[in-house]
Amino acid sequence: MTIIRRAVIALWLPILLVLLWWFASASSTSLFFPPLADIVSATNALWIWDHTIVDLLPSLRNMLLGLGIATALGVALGLVLGSFPRLLATFDPGIELFRALPAVAILPVAILVLGLGDSMRVFVIVLGAVWPVLINTTAAVRGIDPTTRDVEAAFRLSAASRFLRVRLPAALPQILAGVRVALYISVALIVVSEMQGAGVGIGHFLLASQRNWAITDMWTGMVVLGFVGYGLSILFRFAERALLRAYPPQRLGKD
Repeated sequence: MTIIRRAVIALWLPILLVLLWWFASASSTSLFFPPLADIVSATNALWIWDHTIVDLLPSLRNMLLGLGIATALGVALGLVLGSFPRLLATFDPGIELFRALPAVAILPVAILVLGLGDSMRVFVIVLGAVWPVLINTTAAVRGIDPTTRDVEAAFRLSAASRFLRVRLPAALPQILAGVRVALYISVALIVVSEMQGAGVGIGHFLLASQRNWAITDMWTGMVVLGFVGYGLSILFRFAERALLRAYPPQRLGKD
């Protein structure tokens, strides 16, 4: 598949939706739904480059930091829990309890304990994004072919070699599927967490614009957030393909 064909497949629907929005809103006089032309003009004025530096970059930094910690924590715990069924049986009720609790519900407690700084926002992202990675990693390790475990024993591999050279590569496709879900969760949580006491960030920008009745500015924030989320998704797909290039198609669920 050529690069151009991939780009067409990835972009045709967003482009179509933008065109429909442009023409449908062209004659709008609504305060709450301004014309897309006005939103684009305001986006150029606000986000190139002032609010990108002040609001967007701090949000991305906290989001990527939280996602990175959640991924490392989820993979490490998942490798251990998936390798020891009795340990998993002990902790599984607690895992099911805490992963059912929305990370947003922890926000008031996180504010009380950690304050209103970046550490609170990173903590909330970690708490919400760790579960898809942890669950997928655990399930992937548990599903490793028993023959692979026999080979590990036959070659008398050390614990580090078993985890890092055998089980981690075997579980990588499912781990990346969990990280993809965690990425979307992280984008949502950084916005929500910045709506509470933050002085900068895209979530703060959205809330401040709404409170000041700067509706067009508010729409620019949502548009930028949408493009950022979509761009991160595309970048992740390219990274995923590169990491899984050596895997046979049947391992990836492809034809």
